[in-house]
Amino acid sequence: MAVGNTHNSAEERHDLSLPARLEAILYLKGKPIKAKELAELSNEDETAVEQALLQLMASYAQRDTALEIQEISGKYSLQLRPGLGELVRNMLPVDLSTGSLRTLAAIALKKRILQSELVDLRGSGAYDHIKELMAQNFVDRKRQHEGRSYWLTPSEKFHRTFSVLPDIGSTKPAKAA
Repeated sequence: MAVGNTHNSAEERHDLSLPARLEAILYLKGKPIKAKELAELSNEDETAVEQALLQLMASYAQRDTALEIQEISGKYSLQLRPGLGELVRNMLPVDLSTGSLRTLAAIALKKRILQSELVDLRGSGAYDHIKELMAQNFVDRKRQHEGRSYWLTPSEKFHRTFSVLPDIGSTKPAKAA
């Protein structure tokens, strides 16, 4: 995480339960990951993470939901239940891969993120996702003033396509008269 990013303070992370934070990490990663990595990403003890994962898995099992937490060979993932993949694919308003959609979701949630930070979050496959998102004009990219990375932000097309209004509060406030 970037040092200057005040929106990701430890205090804010702990406003959500550990199962909720793990669910967000699994969603954004978009690939199976070990409990040890989840512990590192959530700044929690591995035992606590494993207990929270069991709680999260039980919660999904009790609900009639399209998603499930699955554990295979010691790795955990958040995915669609069997049989729903084709239904969802046919309903997507755009032609983007699942990985690119998850990368786009990460950019949209952050509103503005350094490409290097996004690659840390999503893995090296994010480079291909970014190319795909830029080719379809869903992401704007600007060179960082100090440093070698790029700032990524959701584009106007993203806001139109997904009917998401840009955060008006992100602009500089007017000076008091």
